[in-house]
Amino acid sequence: MSTKETDAPGFKVPAPRQLAVRRDLGRVLQRLLRIGSAVTAVVPLGALIAMLVILLFEALPAIRFNGWHFLSGTSWSSGSFYSPPVRSGGVLHPLGASYGAWPLILGTLETSAIAVVVGFPVAFAAAVFIVEKLPRALSGVVGVVLEVLAGIPSVVIGLWGLFTFGPFLARNLYPLLGHLPDVPPLAIFHGNHGYGEGLLSAGLVLAAMIIPIVAATTRDLLRQVPEGTREGAEALGMTSSEVFFAVQVRWIRSGVIGALILGLGRALGETIAVALVSGSAMQIAPNIYSGMTTIAAAIVTLLDSAQSDPTGLETRALAEAALVLMAITLLVNIAARALVRRSARGAALPVGVGL
Repeated sequence: MSTKETDAPGFKVPAPRQLAVRRDLGRVLQRLLRIGSAVTAVVPLGALIAMLVILLFEALPAIRFNGWHFLSGTSWSSGSFYSPPVRSGGVLHPLGASYGAWPLILGTLETSAIAVVVGFPVAFAAAVFIVEKLPRALSGVVGVVLEVLAGIPSVVIGLWGLFTFGPFLARNLYPLLGHLPDVPPLAIFHGNHGYGEGLLSAGLVLAAMIIPIVAATTRDLLRQVPEGTREGAEALGMTSSEVFFAVQVRWIRSGVIGALILGLGRALGETIAVALVSGSAMQIAPNIYSGMTTIAAAIVTLLDSAQSDPTGLETRALAEAALVLMAITLLVNIAARALVRRSARGAALPVGVGL
């Protein structure tokens, strides 16, 4: 430091004590930042482990009673509460109690598959249209609408599906689907379509719930594609469609898969909307219009009556069902991470990939 700088008007050299205090304060803040970061990183993992441990502890009696039959059984019966409880395998249970979760597992997978098959193409096309075709002012308004739709409570969507959307489908769409050829796989659309409650209605309501989530995320991803990359591809002589598929899709594909998994997770765990629209039937749907239920919907609909079980086994069985749902969700997320990691290979320079 020059003499002129130290002699400048208003310049004051910090005292050694002040410098020491500042260094100590910086070290303390740095240590607190490291500790805080470590804690916030461990909290989600700790919460997940705690949930797994609690569910496993609560479900242990049901696991001992049901065995592997729980995953393959098709009958869910609480048994007789009027007869004295009996003991099987060291577990006290009502006479005639039997818990099979296969209809719940299958219903969860079926409704989520319908939601993804119907909802993802619509959401992706909507995001592309908003970014590529709409004027910027109008796309901003539509984007706000998407975000509002994504935040609507599931019970509101469930009531809409029960009183409006489901009956509309039963009156106008399902009769048309019945005219499709009665050959596989179109044969699933033949049967009594009822009044709008059932497997297909539940899947379509879930599709309506995940469309705003996937569309809003995909829209933000498309807006992050660098203009220079697109212009470089156009300079090479590519058409607009070639630029989109060779550049933009390759640039955002990992993020789009993540958005899809986010929507799938919402569909797998949705409770109230499915409980209102599915028909809450503890059975495997004989056709695509029949009543059924999912794991999450069954838990919320059966929990009140399960409290009447004097042995508490039905509540334990519901905990076991929740454990199965968590296992399905974890497997889906693990598979998604592997898929995202694989799709990300070669995406760093999308213009040069595949040309």
